[in-house]
Amino acid sequence: MNLWVGIFTVTATWVGGGYIMGTAELVYDPSKGLLWVHGLVAFAFNLFFGGFFFAKPMRDNNYVTMIDPFQLRYGNAWTVMLCIPAILSEVFWSACTLAALGGTMNVILGIAPYQSILISASVAILYTLLGGLYSVAYTDVIQLFLIVVSLWLCVPFLMLNPASTDIVNTAVNNVYQAPWLGKIDLTDLWRWLDDFFLLALSGVCYQCFYQRLLAASSSAQAQKMCYAAGVLCFFLGFPSVLIGAVAASTDWNQTSYGLPSPYEKGEAGIIMPIALQHLCPVYISIAGIGAIAAAVMSSMDSALLAAGSMFAFNIYKNMLRKRVRSLTWKYAVYYVLHKMIGVRI
Repeated sequence: MNLWVGIFTVTATWVGGGYIMGTAELVYDPSKGLLWVHGLVAFAFNLFFGGFFFAKPMRDNNYVTMIDPFQLRYGNAWTVMLCIPAILSEVFWSACTLAALGGTMNVILGIAPYQSILISASVAILYTLLGGLYSVAYTDVIQLFLIVVSLWLCVPFLMLNPASTDIVNTAVNNVYQAPWLGKIDLTDLWRWLDDFFLLALSGVCYQCFYQRLLAASSSAQAQKMCYAAGVLCFFLGFPSVLIGAVAASTDWNQTSYGLPSPYEKGEAGIIMPIALQHLCPVYISIAGIGAIAAAVMSSMDSALLAAGSMFAFNIYKNMLRKRVRSLTWKYAVYYVLHKMIGVRI
């Protein structure tokens, strides 16, 4: 895999729908704020940590999946025990990203969530089955470009909306709600640390991370991909921070949304699409939808490809059918089944 394609596909996998919408939600949430946004630093640390400790040994040993070293050392019984939570985590991750897309489409376009979920899942199944990792990687490049352009296109319109106040002032002053900078009480410190290290260290437990590293031409290239993607992940969270800050600085009574505010209605989780709909012109909000859809697709296809790889190689080929010559159609059946479970969830 080309170095630049590898960098962009790793970045796009981490910068998913949960990342950009969750970051905006935490910044907007009066009980949290920017100080509770772990994603920017934690994801960057995660990629640097994985690149430094795991990229070289995994690539030098020419493993296919992250389960391979455990299967070689502990045998098939432990392989099954390790594959089950790994595969389930990919299913739940894909379900989470699909839900983010469904909520966005429902808020801005009025489309039922299940309709957008079915359409996006069908598209992801089609291009992934046709091209495998290469189709996922190259579509990730396009999707990452859409994320960057679309989100930054929305930010000026949000910040210049007359219903919004200067975000520098609302960062430390209580204007329409608690300051969006947030605070960390001593009683919440251990929870804050737990959340941070969960995000900072858990990424190396996902097959989609190793999927890219093991496709690199060398261990040195695999490490470069991680380090560069870590830097990009950090900076790509900035638009979401700004969107959350603007939402926290908005007098919602002056917008078409009205009162009570999204937080009071329990809609803080979808604050990004709400802000795009009520603080931006229609054509700009549609561009924002494109960013969220691209983020969702870039993570979802990677998660399902990863789960399919572990099942097809570690369980089916190495345990059930050791003499099998081709995994193509078995993998395709499992991938479609996996996608259907994720959609159903």
